[in-house]
Amino acid sequence: MNDMTDKIKDSCILVVDDNPANVLLLEQLLEEEGYDNVLSTTDSREVVEIYQNQTVDMILLDIRMPFMNGIEVMQALKKNVGNDDYLPILVLTAQTDMETRQAALAAGARDFLTKPFQPWEVFQRIHNLLETRFFYYNQRLRADDLEIEVQNRTKEIHRTQLEVVRRLGRAGEYRDNETGAHVVRMSKSCHLLALKAGLGEQFADLILQASTMHDVGKIGIPDRILLKPGRLTPEERIIMESHVEIGMDIIGNFDSGMLIMARSIAATHHEKWDGSGYPNGVSGTDIPIEGRIAAICDVFDALTSTRPYKEAWPLEKAVSFLKDNAGSHFDPALVEQFIEIIPDVTSLRVEYPDEEE
Repeated sequence: MNDMTDKIKDSCILVVDDNPANVLLLEQLLEEEGYDNVLSTTDSREVVEIYQNQTVDMILLDIRMPFMNGIEVMQALKKNVGNDDYLPILVLTAQTDMETRQAALAAGARDFLTKPFQPWEVFQRIHNLLETRFFYYNQRLRADDLEIEVQNRTKEIHRTQLEVVRRLGRAGEYRDNETGAHVVRMSKSCHLLALKAGLGEQFADLILQASTMHDVGKIGIPDRILLKPGRLTPEERIIMESHVEIGMDIIGNFDSGMLIMARSIAATHHEKWDGSGYPNGVSGTDIPIEGRIAAICDVFDALTSTRPYKEAWPLEKAVSFLKDNAGSHFDPALVEQFIEIIPDVTSLRVEYPDEEE
């Protein structure tokens, strides 16, 4: 026998008929035909329980029975058979009227034979219905495999996109921080602060990725300005501040939650709570929450880092700066929450140190 025939002959067939003689006859015929996995019951009330506790591949069902007739059995099965299951039911009945046939097919019967029947016809109907069942499951397995493959490829594309974003964000940071560690610490600080602010895991994960591109526009700033050790002139300051627009242009306008947030952070993380920031002088809660979070995390890490134009500030001095500027530069509520997670934030410097550290 071929593989399909083997599977069909191994199928579990449930015989349901209130007449023991009919049950015995069908069991004998099925055994002679090579079907060894046969269950039976003369009590139609047991069908649903049998189905729930056994792997039933097919049901041979009488219609006229006490307690529950065949139509009622099929109606009860409908409530228990999942949408992803294909359970073939072959009705075997002495009733030949059109109404019974129509009701049986409407209730879920896949085929219909009247008694007395020819054994060869019953076996052919059984074989055809079981073959359909196995084709159905093979197609479902193929669909599941394809769905898993699509999900895996989608995840891989997503991972690749995130890695490109991280690398691009670090490329901008390498201009004035050779290890690029600032962007890692800053983005992880944003993640911690978002969680502390009660914005949820989804938002926190999004800002973790999006904030890596906050200063990507530095790529377009000349070294003579970006790496200048002294104070910038007003003209140089204008050029320096243009990294916001450059960053927004690099990120672009895409229908992606992560890139939308990345553009928002690049555009607003230099805005100030009192409206004295740049580029648009936005104030208070008109500044997106992701921009307000990024502003605190970016400034704190920059203050506590060595740069060509400055030494690293001690932790106490940096914390005092945040407190002194809460309500002017920074969202005061977020500053309070940030200070509460300072131990977690400072541990990031141990895990992701700058090269000179």
